[in-house]
Amino acid sequence: MAWKELQFPLKDLDAERVEAALEELGALAVTLEDAADDALLEPAPGEQPLWPDSRVRALFDADRDLGAITAALRARFGETALPDPAVTPVADQQWETAWRRDFRPMQFGPRLWVCPSGESAPDDAVVVHLDPGLAFGTGTHPTTALCLEWLARASLDGKRVIDYGCGSGILAVAAAKLGAERVYAIDYDPQALTATRDNAAANGVADKVETAAPELFGDVTAELMVANILARPLAELAERFAKLVEPGGRIALSGILQTQCDELATLYAHWFDMNDAILRDDWALLEGRRFIKY
Repeated sequence: MAWKELQFPLKDLDAERVEAALEELGALAVTLEDAADDALLEPAPGEQPLWPDSRVRALFDADRDLGAITAALRARFGETALPDPAVTPVADQQWETAWRRDFRPMQFGPRLWVCPSGESAPDDAVVVHLDPGLAFGTGTHPTTALCLEWLARASLDGKRVIDYGCGSGILAVAAAKLGAERVYAIDYDPQALTATRDNAAANGVADKVETAAPELFGDVTAELMVANILARPLAELAERFAKLVEPGGRIALSGILQTQCDELATLYAHWFDMNDAILRDDWALLEGRRFIKY
């Protein structure tokens, strides 16, 4: 079976409206991707994840008239809002396997590996099997890598862990496979919660991973918490995070630029004994231990 792909720059168009319009016109899949070379982390709570220069890719059956679809989009969004899109034929094999070119088994710490389906790791490894999907997070971005390495170094046996902003669920699944007794995966995005549940099931830890939107999370606390989101929501959620981590428990914060470390560490120092930032490229992970109240 073959398909055709329609590509055009998003420019000033609203991503959610464009995606909805394409789906109404019969798109089998709609993808937003970087048209330049800008980093993208987990979106802030409730926000649509976008690069400064985004491109839309929409997949259609090969027999669809993409000229008519383009005309329908221009009628909705305006002639000048939608430049001439590129049309590319897509073969079955290309569509299903193209992502594997850039996603190979990766090691984090002494024993944690993230592998796509069909790939193997050393016999003594703790392996998270994960294929790219709707939600963010395969371990390839420095901030995700920093969080995975932090989890791999932590003592998780029998512990409760919170993964706030779980995305694909890679951190939640890794925590469960590294020995956590219970992992609470929290996200505003329903697609992220679905991806997390699917990935937990695929890795045999569905019984350990509980997913929920923040407003449905309740009063659960944990000995460890990891949040790979962005500096602004990390700052806004600081007091709430302090309530979620038990006295003596540990927290790891990422999605942070090196230039944002000092201000964020100073804020969290109201509740946590903060360590020096762990750096990679332009990114950082902050970790700390919750003050013990006597």
